[in-house]
Amino acid sequence: MKNDILKVLVSEEEIKAMCKRLGEEISRDYEGKTPLVVGLLKGCVPFMAELTKYITIKIEMDFMVASSYHGTINTIGDVKIKKDLDSSVSGRDVIIVEDIVDTGNTLSTICELLKIRGAKSIEVATLLDKPEGRVIDFNPKYVGTLVPKEFVVGFGLDYNEYYRNLPYIGVLKPEIYERGDVDE
Repeated sequence: MKNDILKVLVSEEEIKAMCKRLGEEISRDYEGKTPLVVGLLKGCVPFMAELTKYITIKIEMDFMVASSYHGTINTIGDVKIKKDLDSSVSGRDVIIVEDIVDTGNTLSTICELLKIRGAKSIEVATLLDKPEGRVIDFNPKYVGTLVPKEFVVGFGLDYNEYYRNLPYIGVLKPEIYERGDVDE
């Protein structure tokens, strides 16, 4: 698996420091409130687990599954909700936790949906922001770091469901996704 990585962009130590910084910021911003932290599965899992260790206020957690990639490396713009929330967002402060903001399409759609459902406020916390990939105007409030327009994997991010378990963010070698498989 490590042989498929061209280079490490964000180390495990850098990820932990980013999560600590973001957790402290969220704790300050939501002092006296109990936000609903919504993780977008599957990619959010490592980031959400690390981030919430540093949030020092009461929170509730829930999860959604939304997809616009459908097994490809490029978004097709058609967002599908595959698993909806179990919690109501009506009158709630919501923080959506996402591994990466790329095109902005999926998050924009989910934010609109939660507004329609009556969320009091909606913000996004993302480990990685890839503004060069935007196709719509979308700016997350809580950003771990910016990344260039390269195909990144690790710490929740995948290619065909592989690499999510890497403890760092790496750039996948182009020949891996160009030929459509992975070394096993």
